[in-house]
Amino acid sequence: MSETDTPLFAHGLRAIDCMIDAKWRGGLHTSAIPAAYRDKDSSNYVHPAEYLFQGSPERIKEGETPDSLAETLERHGIDKAMLSIDPKDPAKVLDCLERYPTRFWAKLPIDPREGMEALRKMEYYARTYPLVRAIALTPMFYQLPPNDKVYYPVYAKAIELGLPVTVNVGIPGPRVPGECQNPLYLDEVMYFFPELTVVMAHGGEPWEDTCVKLMLKWPNLYYYTSAFAPKHYPKAVIDYANTRGADKVFYAGYYPAISLDRLQNEMANVPLRPHVWPKFLRENAIKVFKLGEI
Repeated sequence: MSETDTPLFAHGLRAIDCMIDAKWRGGLHTSAIPAAYRDKDSSNYVHPAEYLFQGSPERIKEGETPDSLAETLERHGIDKAMLSIDPKDPAKVLDCLERYPTRFWAKLPIDPREGMEALRKMEYYARTYPLVRAIALTPMFYQLPPNDKVYYPVYAKAIELGLPVTVNVGIPGPRVPGECQNPLYLDEVMYFFPELTVVMAHGGEPWEDTCVKLMLKWPNLYYYTSAFAPKHYPKAVIDYANTRGADKVFYAGYYPAISLDRLQNEMANVPLRPHVWPKFLRENAIKVFKLGEI
C-alpha cells in the first residue's frame, strides 16, 4: 500500500483510539452489572446502555477476533487502540497485545473494594505485561465517589507503577444512580495525589463545565471523548480544547457500542481549530499513555 493509499481517520490524520470496548467472537455478551439493575429491560440488555446506541446489540453479538479487529482499525485509519482487560477472562486481550504489540495497548479495570488483592493485581499486570498502560475505575459499579477512602490505595499504587487512571464521570448510561460520578469529587483526589495522572471518561454530563474548571486547575487532569458520538461532544469541552485545553482533551471512541463509520463520518463536523486536531487525535494520547515507547 502506498502512502497516498493509507487510510486516514479524519482531517488528514490517522487516529489513536483510547477506547475500543471489544467484544469477542464466540463469547457470551451480557451486561456488566446485572445485579444492580431494578428494571427488567436492563437485565436483558447485551450492552448495559444499549438504548443509547442504535445497532449496538448486532455489532456486539457479531464479535471480533484479534485479526478482524486489527483489520477493522486499519480500514478506518486508526493506528493504535486501547483495549480493556477483563480480569476474569483476560486471555483475548492479552492475545491481542502479544500478536499486535504496535497496534494495541490496554487498561486494567480495578475494583477498589478488593483491597490488597486489587493492588496485587495491579502489580502483576503492570510488571508482567508492559503494554498495560492504565488503570480503569468506574464509580457506578461500586456506588462510591472517587474521593472515597477505598480508592486511595489504588491511586498510590498507580503512582508507584507510573500508570494513569481513567475514571468514568457524568450520569451513567446504565440505569443505576449517578451522583457518585460527579467529577467534582476528583478535586480532592487531585489535591491529595498531585503526582497522579487522571483521565476523565464518558463525557461528564451534566457537569461538563465542572470538568473544564477542574482541568484548568489541575495539571495532571485530562479528558477523553469516550461513549459520545462526535455530534454530541459537550460544547464546553470543545471550547476548552480550542483555547487553553488543547493539550488536555483527546479522542476515544466506543466501538462497537458506537460504530466506527459514525465516529469517522461525524468527526468532520467537530469545530476544532486546525492546530488542535493533531493533539486531539494523536499527540495527547501518546503523551498520557506513553505510546512513544510502543
